[in-house]
Amino acid sequence: MIPPDHPRYRSLLAREKLARYTAEGVVSLEGLAAHGRGEAFDYLLGEKTTESALLAEKTAAALLLCAKRPVISVNGNTAALAADLIPALQEKSHARVEVNLFHRTDERMEKITRLLREQGVRVQEDVAERLLPLSHDRAFCQREGIFSADVVLVPLEDGDRCQALRGMGKTVITIDLNPLSRTARSASLTIVDELTRAMPHITTFCSILAREESETLARTFSNDTFLAGALEEMKRGLSHALD
Repeated sequence: MIPPDHPRYRSLLAREKLARYTAEGVVSLEGLAAHGRGEAFDYLLGEKTTESALLAEKTAAALLLCAKRPVISVNGNTAALAADLIPALQEKSHARVEVNLFHRTDERMEKITRLLREQGVRVQEDVAERLLPLSHDRAFCQREGIFSADVVLVPLEDGDRCQALRGMGKTVITIDLNPLSRTARSASLTIVDELTRAMPHITTFCSILAREESETLARTFSNDTFLAGALEEMKRGLSHALD
């Protein structure tokens, strides 16, 4: 049992969730490694949402609100860490939710879908087809879901699919603690923040943003600026650590 007053309570709780869901087959072993890599970058941010990340989260909400066919793409790590946060975001953004996996098996798809539904997520379960220009199983998606989306929120994404989606003309929003990753640099909008901090902020902004402000934010943002802001925050974090 992790005591709530532990200074790293949230981080340790996330690790515990991932370990449990790995044992249950929801999270892949490769997903555990990816999470650890992200944690290292979060240390440099002081394990908090920066001003730059908060503005990126506001911009993400604007993009979702302005979209005609928004979709939230969920993998194993996202389901394990944030299944309980997705229903509110789905309601406020009016987005479809689709499960999409790199290490894809029917069993994992069923387990993740069940976990999401237990939390109240409305998960699309149309027949998946190989519709994306990829050689691996993330090419499988639903014709009325990711394939037809104009805006896709893809937390904890892999670079290949991010690039493929951008190449198809889609606006891709990703949540990635590594501002140097191929995903972060390929996405239309990168939120450099921890998943369970970022998603409630996006949901809140979806609730309060007016249409005019949303349209302005969606039209005028610069992802390079957000990435540069994240790197500056990390440089400061490293400098403080070395003092």
